[in-house]
Amino acid sequence: MGNWFQQSIVATGRLPLFCYFVMLIAAFIATRINVRLIRAKVGWFRNVNVGEMHIHHVVFGVVLMLVGGVTLIVSPGSQAGTAVAASVFGVGSALVLDEFALILHLHDVYWEEEGRTSVDAVFIAVAVTGLLLIGLRPLTWDYGTPVNPAALIVANLALAVVTLLKGKIWTGMAGLFVPPMLLVGAIRLARPGSPWAHWFFARRSPRKMARAIHREERWRRPVIKVKIAFQEFLSGRHDLPSSRRGRRHT
Repeated sequence: MGNWFQQSIVATGRLPLFCYFVMLIAAFIATRINVRLIRAKVGWFRNVNVGEMHIHHVVFGVVLMLVGGVTLIVSPGSQAGTAVAASVFGVGSALVLDEFALILHLHDVYWEEEGRTSVDAVFIAVAVTGLLLIGLRPLTWDYGTPVNPAALIVANLALAVVTLLKGKIWTGMAGLFVPPMLLVGAIRLARPGSPWAHWFFARRSPRKMARAIHREERWRRPVIKVKIAFQEFLSGRHDLPSSRRGRRHT
């Protein structure tokens, strides 16, 4: 194990990325344990308040990301020092992403259904960092063809945008590292709630919309249920009624 770590992580210069990856996961798990204990009113676990103002942990995350990010910029280049700064940045990232839904909605939806967006954001960050850690790089793929690399990058980006607009977030993110997945995602039918479906066939093609809804209910819903069950096991139940429904943005 020691030899593998030395050869695959340290020798390849991936120690800072490894530290970021580990601290991102560890800080997220620790944060979720803490907030679940606060919600259950266990022992001395309480929210951080200044007077009547509740200080969300995203605030501490932003500060840690600034400290870690600036340290990475001004670091003299030693791998050990960079690894420490990356660890701080990882902790800050976990705290920020854990309240990503709050930033997105500009409203405290932490335990509401919309709050699952935060868990999705953390999962995506962990997945992307894991792919980088094993040596994959986005938008690089050896096709064995004499095509201009710049043209391939532009084509991959275009396919990624189409795939994401079709509502296929995981396919789009993974496809940045394995571009053939983007071709599949861009060709296949869009999800019914996606911007692509809304723009191109929600009203113009009822038959195509019906097919998209059928696929969503038959294939995707069971997968989503499993994902939600795992997320709730890890991060707690997002079971509060939505406070966003019927609320107008001002």
